[in-house]
This record gives sequence, C-alpha cells and structure tokens, in this order.
Amino acid sequence: MTAVPLLELEDVRIRHDGAPRATPDGVSLVIRAGEVVLVLGPSGCGKSTLALALDGLVPHAVPADLEGTVSVAGLDSRDHPVGVLSAHVAMVFQDPDSQVVTGSVLDEVAFGPENQLVPADEVLARAERALKLVGLWERRAENPDRLSGGGRQRLAIACALAMAAPVLVLDEPTANLDPAGIDEVYAVLRELATERDHAIVLVEHNLDAAVDVVDRVVVLDAAGRLVIDGPARTVLRDRADELAALGVWLPVSTLAAIRLRDAGVRLDPLPLTPAELRAALDAQPSLPEPLSDAAPVQSTALDPTPVIGVHPPAAAGSAGRARAAAGPGSGPEAADPAPTAIRVRGLSVRRGGKRGPVVVHDVDLDVASGDFLALVGTNGAGKTSLLQALAGVIPAPAGTVDVLGLDPQRADARERTRRIGFVFQNPEHQFVAHTVADELDVGLRLQGMPEAERAAEIARILERFGLDDLADRHPFLLSGGQKRRLSVGTALVAGAPVLALDEPTFGQDRERASELLGMLRDLNEQGTTVLVVTHDLQLVADYATRVAVLRDGRILGVGPTAEVLAGPLVEEAGLRHPPLARATRGLERHPRWRSVTRMSQLPVTGGER
Repeated sequence: MTAVPLLELEDVRIRHDGAPRATPDGVSLVIRAGEVVLVLGPSGCGKSTLALALDGLVPHAVPADLEGTVSVAGLDSRDHPVGVLSAHVAMVFQDPDSQVVTGSVLDEVAFGPENQLVPADEVLARAERALKLVGLWERRAENPDRLSGGGRQRLAIACALAMAAPVLVLDEPTANLDPAGIDEVYAVLRELATERDHAIVLVEHNLDAAVDVVDRVVVLDAAGRLVIDGPARTVLRDRADELAALGVWLPVSTLAAIRLRDAGVRLDPLPLTPAELRAALDAQPSLPEPLSDAAPVQSTALDPTPVIGVHPPAAAGSAGRARAAAGPGSGPEAADPAPTAIRVRGLSVRRGGKRGPVVVHDVDLDVASGDFLALVGTNGAGKTSLLQALAGVIPAPAGTVDVLGLDPQRADARERTRRIGFVFQNPEHQFVAHTVADELDVGLRLQGMPEAERAAEIARILERFGLDDLADRHPFLLSGGQKRRLSVGTALVAGAPVLALDEPTFGQDRERASELLGMLRDLNEQGTTVLVVTHDLQLVADYATRVAVLRDGRILGVGPTAEVLAGPLVEEAGLRHPPLARATRGLERHPRWRSVTRMSQLPVTGGER
C-alpha cells in the first residue's frame, strides 16, 4: 500500500445551492492504489456529486457547499484548483457531451495533456493508445458531433485515459453503450486494474458488466449516508436483501436467484454472473416448470411493486397484450389485427444536416396500436435517429411517416405533442423552463388546460416521480436520475397516445426504473403505443412485445420479442443475448428452461428443493 492514499474523504457533506439537505452526507473513505471501487446508491443520494468532489469540481466549479475534507494525493481539494488536481484524478462524466470542446476526435483526446504542457510526442502517443483502447483510432479525424451517443462516451473515456492520472473516476460510463462497447470499456478497465499504481472509482448501474472488475463496494442510502463498505462479492451476495431494500441495482443473475429463492429454489451462494447462475441451476436435481412466455409481466425482483400509471391517454385503439405480443397478422387474432398507429415508408435520415452521412436507409416499418416496440442495435446503428425522425424531432430528407394520421415533421408543436410524447437520450436537450414545476407546465399550457387543473396535475406528476420536494429547483441542477424522471414526466403529462423514449432508464436506480417501466407497461396495456430505444436487452425481454433490430441504419427484422431473442438476429446485429437468456440457453440438465428469457417466466411459488 502507498504511504499516502490516492483519495481520502473525511466527513464529507455537500449541499447544492437551493437543495434542502446535503447529499452525500457525512461520507468518510480512503481509496488506495490498486483498488477498483464501485459506488452504489438510489437515485438522488449524491453518487455523482461525490464523484465531482474527487477532482475538485466541487467546490471550485459546481455551486455547492462542501463540508469536511477531500484530500487528493495528500492535497486538500479546497486549496488547489481543478487544473492541479486533474494531474491526479481524471473524470468521465455521466453526460459525455458536457466535456467535448474541440472539432476532431484526436484533438479532443490531446486537449487535456496539452493543457498540462506534456511534450507533443508523448501527447500523441497517449492519444493513440487511448483511442485504440476504446476502438476510435480509425475515426480520429472525425468531428465528435458525428459520433453516436455511445461513440461520444467512448471518446470521453479515451480523454480521461490520455491524462494518465493515477485515479480514474467514471460516472455511468456504459449507460449509452451497446454490449460490444461495454465489453470494450471493461476490457480497458480490467487492464488498468492490473496496474497496481492506479485506482478506479466507478458509479455504475450495469452491475452485470462491472461485477468481475470491481473489488470493493461502497453503498450510500437515500439520505446520502455511507451504510455499506466491503469486498464486492461479499457485499453483493451476503447483503443482497439490504441492497434490494435500498432500491439499488443488483446483477440480473442475482435478481433471478432471489426470485427463485422465493419460489423454493435455493441457490447458495447467490450467483452474480450468467455463468454462475447456469452452473447453479444445472446443479439442481430438479426445477419447477417455468411460467408460460405468453404470461404478462408481473411483479418480480426487478419489478417489486404494482404501479398505478398516470392518466391513460385517449388511445386510438387498445390492443391486448397477447395480440400485441403476437403482432399484427399472426396468431388467433389475425382476423382482427390492431390498427396501425405508425406507418413508415422509404425513410432515410442524415446526421448533421443535408451534407451529413446517411444514418438511416430506406426504412419501412409498421407499428400496431398498442405495441410496445423496442428498437435495438449497436452504437451507430441508427436507433436514435430513426426514433427522432418518427417523432418529428429531426427532418427526414426522404420517405414518409404517418402517426395516427399526422405527419409529425409538418405538424406544429401543439398538435405533435398531442399525438407523440418524446423523451431525449440526454434529458437536458428538452428542458426549456427555469423550475421543475414550470417544465411540467409547458406541455399542459400547450394543450390549453386551465390553470387550476394544471396546478393539480403538476402536483400529481411531481409526487408520482418523486420530485415533489424539487418543484422549485432548476432542472439543470437535478441529479442525472432526477433529470431523467423529469424528462419522462414531461412526455407523459400530456397523455399522448404514442410515447417515444430514448434510453428511458438511463441513470435510474432499480426502484425508480421499475416504477417507470411499470408505468409504461400500464399505459401500454391501456392502449398507449410505446417505442423505446435501449441497449438493455433484459429490459427488452421483460417488457417489450415486439423488437425491431437495426444494423448500419437498416432494419434487419421485426418480430415478437421471444422469437427475436431466440433467433439469429441478435448475433447478426452484433448484440449479446440478455443476461438471463445467456444463463439459460446453455443449460444441460434442464432443457425446458432453455427458452427462459424474461424474469416473468421464473416461477413464483413452490416448495423447498
């Protein structure tokens, strides 16, 4: 161990301007070289704020009061500017766009070490190594604006790596990445973890990716207090029930095992990875019958409580879940298919204006009223561009889009929001008001709702999304998870019959993500047509009725979720099967379990085994 810790926090309390309380609240930590530390906690507990304090952005750049002491390589963060501290701590922000400042990928990675007066040849060597590690060296001459969201996230990681700081702090580094990109990032982190003169501090919800890299877990409760600090596997296994009660994410394999335990299937120790879950299941002499895949999503370890949704929209049609899962033109209801809510023909989209590259090519797509359609694909496959074109957010130079009889690209804002609620990948891209309450009020005013009714509706939505004590805060001063909840609330408040959401669970803890997904599920069952762009294929397996798979701006195929996830399209698109499916597909002893992909297929009752 080093004589001086790389990071030392003593009784740290941080209160943002206008915030009613400090989050984090009284955190003391020592982080030494060689450690990979995972910070967990419910949304709004102060994880990202704590990360910002580690490199001096709190208190030097972020308007917040800091109590206690943050020491970086023995330097008090209060007494040294961010530029000095950046030689010791490199930061990857939750939103990669917030740290892009130059016009080319190579310049972006070189910017930090250049400002530290590193010699030019070393700057270029660092930049080349960092870009190769994240798979962007061949795109070094491109403008960062041309990268996909996941590509910009990998660029942000490369920028941090090029700083060659002994501490690397990453805030949700894989939130916008496809499975291949996630594997690339964690391959880099594994390599860094072997260099014992480094420390890595990770704020991450995707524990399926992180579990075999981290060696220590630090947990904050909802009030921002440190409640658990210990070895990663010990904490995740032995204190899984406490973590679940706090509402934080656990690995999917662990959540599945908890559900199976409640059904009488004892898996001890709790598995943390799909391989461990598969081995534990195959070690069982017998297993109960899995539930039918046609069963609706029910309360699970991932979805712990029933959720009452917001007011149902005046939907154009209500498709039952079984019919929606089968899709129009198939199954026993084929004679009476759900009406088409969205019809797309010959749609092409360019990124960056008329001269930008074509990122969506000649797409034809029909979405039935009442569908819950997931758009999946690797970074750069065109998912976000397609979703934005369907919602009228960006222009499409070729093709037609019809949403319940409306061309969204030619409709005015009021008419468009009546038909389509849209949630951006980056919540800040849709905020236009100065307070959380006013942000919700914008959509209601557009609909012409009387002021008294608006006030009641705003209060209801604020309470529903856990934002009632933040009504007067500026949206930009919310935590990442709170911003996401607000962005979803602004889309839902108008009660549009079509909802289009880009990465809706980004930055959410397990409890809030489950509430949001339950809300979308309830609205979908009431007739709302839901379109979701996501990289989380477990979310897709558990909630979507149909899946459209994209590659290189084209749709490879569209079909019922179970069929798509069981077929070859997932591999053809460069994706990986969701964690539960990876565990069950290779089972040798229980072949009838090989088709289990949804948490809702796991049995919920049964005797001890």
